[in-house]
Amino acid sequence: MSKETLLIGTRKGLITYKKSQGNWKYQGISFLGIPVNLTYVDPLTNTWWACLDHGHWGCKLHKSVDQGANWEEVTAPRYPENTEIKNGEMATVKYLWAVSNGGGNKPNELLIGTEPGGLFSSSDNGGSFALNDSLWNHPSRRDYWFGGGRDHAGIHSIIVDPRDNDHIYVGISVAGVFETKDGGTSWEPKNKGLKADFLPDPDAEVGQDPHLLIASPSNPNVLWQQNHCGIFRSENGGESWSDISQEGGPAYFGFAIAADEKDDKTAWVVPAVSDQLRVAVDNALCVCRTEDGGNTWNDFRNGLPQESCFDIVFRHALDVTNDTLAFGTTTGNLFLSDDRGESWRAISHHLPLIYSVSFI
Repeated sequence: MSKETLLIGTRKGLITYKKSQGNWKYQGISFLGIPVNLTYVDPLTNTWWACLDHGHWGCKLHKSVDQGANWEEVTAPRYPENTEIKNGEMATVKYLWAVSNGGGNKPNELLIGTEPGGLFSSSDNGGSFALNDSLWNHPSRRDYWFGGGRDHAGIHSIIVDPRDNDHIYVGISVAGVFETKDGGTSWEPKNKGLKADFLPDPDAEVGQDPHLLIASPSNPNVLWQQNHCGIFRSENGGESWSDISQEGGPAYFGFAIAADEKDDKTAWVVPAVSDQLRVAVDNALCVCRTEDGGNTWNDFRNGLPQESCFDIVFRHALDVTNDTLAFGTTTGNLFLSDDRGESWRAISHHLPLIYSVSFI
């Protein structure tokens, strides 16, 4: 199915672009002036979801059943009263960081990942939410989960296995990848082969920092992650991970990663220098692509700024549909490629800071 709408979550609202006669045109804005850090369109219900990070009122959750023409605020997930992050520190939702449906046989289920590290589920399409107690009470959480760039650990990635909706992965910064095979009753870390060079034990079972976790649409056993300490891939559903970072090249540190819809060996990243220098590599923006599962990488620069560039791309700000890719940057540039990332053109240079990009 052709996806000809782009939803752009920005520091100043949700911006929509539509494709018309081969060109992408500005369509409009919702939530003008309010940060929209994430959007999600549920393919099962066609409900649009928008996660707001209001500077004064905090996290807000909105939904639209008419493709963004009208929005309704729903009560965002909340931690049960007296829930503690650690002894004496009460848990309150600071950020809505991931949204997913519950899978094909659960058409009214919605999953939301938050900071500080909570996974919430709704069985009535957002009417009410419940905290997943098993993950929150995992023995590792209090001592080994911590914030990476934010105050607390947060769930930014949710993957529901299309073959078995009780099989779910979450990506947590900073903790790692966790998996359930029983619909969330129990959880196990899946971080073998990852490296956390910021820890005394880089091979620690918990304390890894995936920046984004995704599955190949054509083969859910193949998982990818852009990690704080490189790029990693698993061919066995997360039982083990291989470091596929580019030796001597730019494909190493970054936040975003996207996988090809039909080829489980192809993926794209947009690299930055490092955690200390979160700017484009050599002040030149590039997109890197592998077509052999990470054995080799090619970087593409045609149409992207190659001097005096400080752009980076946040974890949810890269998306792909068929041969078309789009990404947005922290300086408000929106780029699009129609040839699998080999050449690019700017849709806009004047948007607010971009948090998320998604084709629908």
